[in-house]
Amino acid sequence: MNPKELIARRVSKELKDGDVVNLGIGLPTMVANYVDPNLDITFQSENGMLGLGPAPDAEHEDWDLTNAGGKPVTIATGGVFFDSATSFSIIRGGHVDVTVLGSLQVDEEGNIANWIIPGKMVPGMGGAMDLLVGAKKVIVAMTHTSKDQPKILKKCTLPFTAVKEVDMIVTDLGVMEVTKEGIVLTELAPGVTVEEIQRKTEAKLIISDHLKEM
Repeated sequence: MNPKELIARRVSKELKDGDVVNLGIGLPTMVANYVDPNLDITFQSENGMLGLGPAPDAEHEDWDLTNAGGKPVTIATGGVFFDSATSFSIIRGGHVDVTVLGSLQVDEEGNIANWIIPGKMVPGMGGAMDLLVGAKKVIVAMTHTSKDQPKILKKCTLPFTAVKEVDMIVTDLGVMEVTKEGIVLTELAPGVTVEEIQRKTEAKLIISDHLKEM
């Protein structure tokens, strides 16, 4: 299975009936494609939509209907559109149950750095800071390493986006929960060993007594 698909499929299992969910740009948007159709999940996009559906196939793309990352989306029956002020009132008001974001770095305290690499041009910080502090649950969905370098660190070296807000990390190697004691490894991807995932993680992982396959 494609690593990004593995991550998206696993994250989709965390969504509960009735949840309002915001998906960050990139990999997190794939989560909508794998949600159990029997669940009533409402996806929110920070550019002003509630009720997003799965990504359209190429012949049904509507470039007047895009998410915050500028990618074509579908809208479910009953979906609504509104301005950015209303969108961020939803986010800042604590009405988003789960946000799923990608990241450059996460550390063992639950700090996250995902908006800028110093010296590189970026379009702006977007809504990540608001989502991280406004959502009830924060899931980071990302590949475990970048150019063979760990992304899960003892302490983020890039500028923080938010402090101590990450609840869960899902990568192509495993599933981890951020606790007061540190990062607890709860699931391993098929074929991955504890030794391998620790070798690719700078932070010291706490191995769950109930460790299972992802």
